[in-house]
Amino acid sequence: MAGGRRIFGIVLAGGEGKRLMPLTADRAKPAVPFGGQYRLIDFALSNLVNSDLRQIVVLTQYKSHSMDRHIATTWRLNAMLGSYVSSVPAQQRLGKRWFSGSADAILQNLNLIHDARPDYIVVVGADHVYRMDFTQMVEAHIALGASVTVAAIRQPIALAGQFGVIEPDVEHPERIAAFLEKPSHPVGLADDPGEVLASMGNYVFTAEALLDAVLRDGARPESNHDMGGDIIPAFVAAGEAAVYDFRDNDVPGSTDRDRDYWRDVGTIESFFDAHRDLILPLPIFNLYNREWPIFSQELNSPPAKIVRDARGSLSQAIDSLFSLGTVISGAHVERSVLGPWTVIESAHVADTVAFDRVVVEPGAEVRRAILDKDVVVEAGAKIGVDPARDRARGFTVTETGITVVGKGVRVVP
Repeated sequence: MAGGRRIFGIVLAGGEGKRLMPLTADRAKPAVPFGGQYRLIDFALSNLVNSDLRQIVVLTQYKSHSMDRHIATTWRLNAMLGSYVSSVPAQQRLGKRWFSGSADAILQNLNLIHDARPDYIVVVGADHVYRMDFTQMVEAHIALGASVTVAAIRQPIALAGQFGVIEPDVEHPERIAAFLEKPSHPVGLADDPGEVLASMGNYVFTAEALLDAVLRDGARPESNHDMGGDIIPAFVAAGEAAVYDFRDNDVPGSTDRDRDYWRDVGTIESFFDAHRDLILPLPIFNLYNREWPIFSQELNSPPAKIVRDARGSLSQAIDSLFSLGTVISGAHVERSVLGPWTVIESAHVADTVAFDRVVVEPGAEVRRAILDKDVVVEAGAKIGVDPARDRARGFTVTETGITVVGKGVRVVP
């Protein structure tokens, strides 16, 4: 309960994440590690909890075991006070079928809403990196008197084809006149023709309006049962949708540099670039904001250690993040993010994201790569140095030359 109002949080975490393969070969997209010790879902959950929303369900479906375990072991709130973060798998409550879309996921779990009896419902995705105070958005939603309010971030008009774009009403810019999916001929904003409002995939609903909308949508066989593709356009057509400009959200502890940060990390390229945002001397996304922390697992691990190797060679660590349990021994590490218990021995690692328990042996070289958990780069092996050779060896390589090595692979010379 926030401000005397009953507010219920729904996190949509059933995404398959095909564009993040092979990182999603064995886990749901929201369970993908990020920034060393976090998982992507931690950002959405941290924003909700920091906003004093304490009754939250996470709707899962695709390869959810690691995410379910993470939620069960990490996100334990005070049950005595009625607080919880609960992972809810698909249960086939409406017949022998799985979720056919994000709206259908809510439809099949209406019992959760009936039990919570909320006044308002905050629905968010589970795979974006950002900070947001949802209390401020809920207050704006109530003041606007809309059935749904859609959070939107300003983006250059040239990027409009990558997003669902919101066109504000000319006379009442807080109202949504049109919701366009990846438009080819977007119209710029009245106060800045070079920008558009892109949907962030975060919504505040008046509870009764959401219940009615998903029931009506569920009865339409031609619908894709998608929140952004079907539910929101229906509210727009009825004149009941409002927009909330993300730049109006003032998160405690934020600065002018990181206040409006939001990244959709749905591709390997954007996932890699978001990590680079963390390691700048003045980071675009600041993990060190103590007033609005990003919560995650508490690791029973020793501190990171940077030492000489057996021959006395010094280690060099430049513009990088190291997680607990990491050991850098006589190695050069630059512009990289290393997950828990990573070991780099007398090797050269640059522009790399490593997940848990990665080992890079002496004489190896890793550049512009993402290494999933338990990867071993054997002595003298090279990754990311020759993208064509990496492709020939069966590794995923993006158009810009980022090499991705899947979980548990041993890279030989």
